[in-house]
Amino acid sequence: MDAELAAKYATLKSNIEDLGRVIVAFSGGVDSSLVAYVAAETLGDDALAVTSGSKSLKRSDLKLAGELADKWGMRHRIIVTDEVMKPEYRANPVNRCFHCKTSLYEALEQIAADEGYDHVLNGTNTDDLGDHRPGLIAARNYEVASPLVDAGFAKRDIRALATALGMENARKPQAACLSSRFPYGSHITEARLAQVEAAEDALAELGFSQFRVRHHEDVARIEIVAEELPRALELREAIQDRVKAAGYRFVAVDLGGFRSGSLNEGLIDAVQLSP
Repeated sequence: MDAELAAKYATLKSNIEDLGRVIVAFSGGVDSSLVAYVAAETLGDDALAVTSGSKSLKRSDLKLAGELADKWGMRHRIIVTDEVMKPEYRANPVNRCFHCKTSLYEALEQIAADEGYDHVLNGTNTDDLGDHRPGLIAARNYEVASPLVDAGFAKRDIRALATALGMENARKPQAACLSSRFPYGSHITEARLAQVEAAEDALAELGFSQFRVRHHEDVARIEIVAEELPRALELREAIQDRVKAAGYRFVAVDLGGFRSGSLNEGLIDAVQLSP
């Protein structure tokens, strides 16, 4: 690890140590994993990683979170938050993430109050600050700490430190919640979330590395990283059969390839983020 990264790592550990007893919102992604890992390393039993097992999280990611917690010796708890039951979330407005994170942080705040934790932490990093992220408003409302931001970590720093620490998910592709696959205004139900998850599981089983299935009612619009598009064309019949088996009538491959947050395109400057 180079000197700059080592200095950020030292700052991260020091900052977390100063927070006392903490709860980490832990999804199994590399960002929250790094916070949970360092919190456990620094605070031991005074750190608790909590994962919401609601239907907006892939079952594979829920399973991974449990496996990583066991392997790293972290205290870990799974809860089920209620965002999918809320009409304001199911309507899928442009600030949907605000309602999701509000449900999460409300639950974590209650655990903190009941069990004597001082702070709730998330995995937000500096690269997140310029995107359309209404969940950041919820974090501010609940005074959630973002130690990666405070220590100056961008995504590349997170992956570099996770690799240096030997974390098994250091190179894990980004995996936003399943609700991000729906255009704003297209309502969300547990059945629809399961449909998207089944289609994406099929792509994973076919060996694709990073992708999204965007839900457009009867149409599954598949985004795959550009270098894997030729293979997608070779496997087009298998892709079509397996994605249709998830409940879609039509299957389309987006020639623009994979873009994280593609359904946010055009929103960042136009949308008022206040809930």
